[in-house]
Amino acid sequence: MPRFCEENGFYTTRLRSYNMSRIKSKHTAPEKILRKALWHAGIGYRSNRKNLPGKPDITFIKYEMVIFIDGCFWHRHDWDTKMTAIKSNRAFWIPKIERNMQRDREINAYYLSKGWAVLRFWDYVVKNVLGVCVKRVVGHIVEKSYY
Repeated sequence: MPRFCEENGFYTTRLRSYNMSRIKSKHTAPEKILRKALWHAGIGYRSNRKNLPGKPDITFIKYEMVIFIDGCFWHRHDWDTKMTAIKSNRAFWIPKIERNMQRDREINAYYLSKGWAVLRFWDYVVKNVLGVCVKRVVGHIVEKSYY
């Protein structure tokens, strides 16, 4: 079992790797909250479609719409402030998060080029103002239903 390194004050590589592997990428609490609210609103969906680019958190094939629920750290919420707050291993974390930002833009562009709607919600927005998120989803579904 890896141990905390007393002299350097950080976890050894194996433990850091183990800790990072415990971070969930699907079925997170905000995803579950939004999915449950959509289900109660009578809206059917598919979740975590691996065969679609970007592996959307929620997918509506019929309405050509994907939803991503982004974590604030991994997807750059308030990045200018948070970037300066990263104190350790900046050479690793800053390019990693900036690559996530670039990938998000690429995924958005892909779906938009196919005529799909892309909704992105911050995890804290889903937790704090769930009704607003559900309204946006319903609004897009109603809009697509008229075509």
